[in-house]
Amino acid sequence: MTIRKSEVNTKSIKKTERQATERRSDSFVESFAKGLSVIRSFDPQNRRMTLSQVAERCGLTRAAARRILLTLLELGYVAQEDRMFVLTPRILDLGYSYLSSMPLAHFAQPIMIELGARLNQSCSVATLDGTEVVYLLRVPKRNLLNTPGISLAGMRLPAFSSSMGRIMLSALPDDELKAQLDRSDLRSFTPRTIWRRPALEKEIQKCGKQGYSLIIDELEVGLSAVAMPIVDASGRTIAAMNISCNSSSVRRQDLLEQILPELRAAVHHLNGILSINIK
Repeated sequence: MTIRKSEVNTKSIKKTERQATERRSDSFVESFAKGLSVIRSFDPQNRRMTLSQVAERCGLTRAAARRILLTLLELGYVAQEDRMFVLTPRILDLGYSYLSSMPLAHFAQPIMIELGARLNQSCSVATLDGTEVVYLLRVPKRNLLNTPGISLAGMRLPAFSSSMGRIMLSALPDDELKAQLDRSDLRSFTPRTIWRRPALEKEIQKCGKQGYSLIIDELEVGLSAVAMPIVDASGRTIAAMNISCNSSSVRRQDLLEQILPELRAAVHHLNGILSINIK
């Protein structure tokens, strides 16, 4: 089974709202939380939506969804095309504010571009957010013009079944790891997905011991990835970097003997830079 990004995004919206409700306090601004859920309801499968569709995806009344959409429209974050609403490029300002405040993104970008170009494979950096990984930066495989471009993904995937997620989970204390897996929606995405609890815990422990995570056809058939942890000066894992490729063209042996050493050298270089610049 191939994981659908829209399915992941919808579940993320509902999960975030549920967690917010659980920790709600007197200072909680519910209208602001609803506004964020409306923004997050747009994804590659739902680029243009009617008022009713937005309300349904966010679990809001039509009146509440209308007020939020009209506010976003006035602020320039959405545009209206007949009865359809779409996000505008201004929405990127929100993500840029986060990335521009992160030294990690600044220092990782040139290293990722060089690594991706040398291997002619996709390179990504992600961080752990609850039970999911959030892609911060991604350098796609070189295009026909031989000019690697960098894109900000923002995509979320289950941590337990992704290469970067597993290596970051392996750095958690045992009690935190157990809590994370308790909250995770453990299930199979392909026949090769390691998802049953005993085998998954064993695999995560293995990742921690060997210092890298290797995923082949687990999240999606035809997709392989190897990941290593990005650490700060104290040795705390703050993110992960991976190289992803096509399983049919890159063998497991190639991943371990050719790609992993290159990834290890790049991450070691990045960690050295971060140890000086991030205290």
